Amino acid sequence: MIDPTRLEHFRNLVSLSAVDGHIKEIERMALAKIAYTHDIPLDRLNVMLSKANEYIFLIPQNTHERERQLQDMIQLAWVDGECATAEKELIHMVGQKLGFLPHQVDHMLNSRKS
Repeated sequence: MIDPTRLEHFRNLVSLSAVDGHIKEIERMALAKIAYTHDIPLDRLNVMLSKANEYIFLIPQNTHERERQLQDMIQLAWVDGECATAEKELIHMVGQKLGFLPHQVDHMLNSRKS
């Protein structure tokens, strides 16, 4: 059985990958690798990718999961070598909902690209 927290976290990553209007092949590959490491079946991944624009972010309940989710979002946003404006805006929005201050999110974004 798939861990519901991991599935929720992964669904948020899928949503992030589609925020700029499409999921690039490198993002699909990254998501496939993440799905594999989290024991998410390929058919489930394909359904999630097809519904990526429909997902709403779900907020993790503990601080560790919140930080991990934001770091994973940032990593995914940079997987194609750039972080689109829409991706940054979404990361900021989610970061603030997770309890991070804007300058903390900026620091995480800037640390990741260097």
